[in-house]
Amino acid sequence: MTAPVVPVLQRPWPGLDVSGLRILVAGFGVSGYAVADQTMQRGAHVLAVDSKDTEEVRERARILEVLGVEVRLGAEHTTALPTDREIDLVVTSPGWRPDQPLLAAAAAAGIPIWSEVELARRMQAADGPAWLGVTGTNGKTTTVTMLDSILRAAGLRATACGNVGLPVIEAALDPEGYDVLALELSSFQLHWTEHLDLEAAAVLNISEDHLDWHGGAEAYAAAKGHIFEGVRTACVYTVADDATRHLVEQADVAEGARAIGLTLGTPALSELGVVDGILVDRAFIAERRRAAAELATLEDLTHLAPHGVGPHLVFDALAAAALARAYGVEPIAVQQGLRSYQLGGHRAQHLATIDGVSYVDDTKATNPAAASASLRAAERTVWIAGGDTKGADVDALVADNASRLVGVVLLGTEAAAFTQALARHAPEVPVHRVDPGHTDDVGNRSRLMQEAVAAAHELATAGDVVLLAPAAASIDQFRDYAERGDLFAAAVSRLPGERA
Repeated sequence: MTAPVVPVLQRPWPGLDVSGLRILVAGFGVSGYAVADQTMQRGAHVLAVDSKDTEEVRERARILEVLGVEVRLGAEHTTALPTDREIDLVVTSPGWRPDQPLLAAAAAAGIPIWSEVELARRMQAADGPAWLGVTGTNGKTTTVTMLDSILRAAGLRATACGNVGLPVIEAALDPEGYDVLALELSSFQLHWTEHLDLEAAAVLNISEDHLDWHGGAEAYAAAKGHIFEGVRTACVYTVADDATRHLVEQADVAEGARAIGLTLGTPALSELGVVDGILVDRAFIAERRRAAAELATLEDLTHLAPHGVGPHLVFDALAAAALARAYGVEPIAVQQGLRSYQLGGHRAQHLATIDGVSYVDDTKATNPAAASASLRAAERTVWIAGGDTKGADVDALVADNASRLVGVVLLGTEAAAFTQALARHAPEVPVHRVDPGHTDDVGNRSRLMQEAVAAAHELATAGDVVLLAPAAASIDQFRDYAERGDLFAAAVSRLPGERA
């Protein structure tokens, strides 16, 4: 079949017609599968490649190959562009770095490289759902799922998508049609995304994370800032984080878009904040110069935090409320949505109380800022930490929380960053280093986590919290953060003792 006459970048959008386009899908995970499926259905010629050649990936491949998608598995297919066909567009997995050989070759050849998010935005019809987006180093999933709960409480057909829930392209092109999408967007996704034009967007915070992928803190922050480009109604930032304010100031937004601040204190004009235990809005009401609208109370969040509502949870609720209010949701729906909201697995999840010791799974705390927020929620903690720090510095994390630590259990193939920081700032705190051993199968990984939990159990006394908040990625020892949390929960379930 002849190639499209018009280059892909000049095709009109929204409502991009992909029929006849020769698309290379780089990475055949959840988003790659969705891209191949959705574009193939609309007449594109799709080739998907992935270095992984597992039974799980092969099963996904067999499903789409029957429908006409070609899938090539193995590292040899990801090191260069295919030589047996022309490519009009590369749609990349968010985890693929810009210097990955295939992507570098595509860039050198002038072939557009898009994220699944970019493709979804261009393919969605002009009358499709509104997009409300969230990014930041920490709190994205909680904020987005809170937002989804609020939107549903308002009677809207909504869904969480992106890094949580559905792939964006499936949600954007859903045949029944959503009213609004709540998007969680990572810095990886945003790096490969040029056109978002969200109704409203929030950058929750900027701290060290993924510096190895982006090549430095400035590039990481710039990727986060892409979320504000083209915003139509509200750019939500953190009053206490100048980096988020700076991203708003640098953004090219639609005329009339406003900057909306979030604070845990009394809000100024065009801000949301907290007054006497009440979450209030001084941004989206006509009389905001003289008054504030009550949205919810801290009591509405207590079901989420048996050990007390931490500031990070309050902040996430304010961010979700701001985005919902930017879309026109009434205050009563904010309160109803927060009251009915339940935290997802692996995010500050209370697993059990055994002999007076609480066990909490926060395996999603994969960087120092997230772990610090988790540690601040308890006064006495046996901390299970360690893994791949991705170049982040843990010294300040340990220094700021040393007084809360009654014991530390260290995971990870390399623990020097943690042991050195603990020696400097918490020399009296007992530390148990779990022998990394071999973690090439789930049995070995399970035994490693059982040792960690047993060691924490020995260090803890009644009233303490055993907290899995690693401040590091899991990839050096576990399949992913979810497996790390699942194995932690399994090990806790085997502990002896009286359960409350």
